[in-house]
Amino acid sequence: MTAAPTRSAYRFALATACALALAACGGKEEGTAATAPSGEPIAAIPAPAGQNWADTYSVTAEGGYLMGNPNAPIKLVEFAALSCSHCADFSEQSATELREKFVSSGRVSLEVRFFMLNALDVPATLLATCSAPEATLPLAKQFWAWQREMFTNLQANEAALQSASQLPPEQRFGAIAKAGGMDAFFASRGVAADQGNACLANTAKATQLVEATTKAGEQYNITGTPTFLLNGAKLDANTWEAVKVALEKAGAR
Repeated sequence: MTAAPTRSAYRFALATACALALAACGGKEEGTAATAPSGEPIAAIPAPAGQNWADTYSVTAEGGYLMGNPNAPIKLVEFAALSCSHCADFSEQSATELREKFVSSGRVSLEVRFFMLNALDVPATLLATCSAPEATLPLAKQFWAWQREMFTNLQANEAALQSASQLPPEQRFGAIAKAGGMDAFFASRGVAADQGNACLANTAKATQLVEATTKAGEQYNITGTPTFLLNGAKLDANTWEAVKVALEKAGAR
């Protein structure tokens, strides 16, 4: 699990391009949450004619991005950071089974709430959420698969990353994105350069992302990512193997 910074670190992350050191993954941490709920097996819930729950996307009132049946009886929420390698691992390990076995059944929905661990996560999230809502989670999944290349790019462009902190706020996240190759990554996946630049210059949304992270961190005592809620209860689990067991205990079987 990648450790989360303090409230002051969130502000620092928004104001500076400190990121390379902060973005390094921390050690795995144990959760402190309630035991996962348990229940009888739940029957599959058919999607509307001609639809597949795994291709159904919506935005939640909390600002998360949901895949699946909005009224699923088993609701999995993931607080995830695009710079977090443990989140990338979870995305890779859960990909097929979570989608095809759990979400497609209509029993389970997955809601991702983006968490700002550091200054890398702000431009990455601004770009991932720059298109239509239904594109956000697929783009995030692709970004996690590409994440190692971002760190390689940042190591090669460390001077540009550091100099980004001297730029005005409306230029800062664009400079960080360019240093990491994020701009080219998203441009190759349908986020046009002008569109991406406009999203990266949206300092009001950047502030909202950091404020939402601060609020969630305090509300749920989030000390790192990924962190999961299952039907509102924080799970003592941060790997697909453990989350899968929790879903099955909750009735997704």
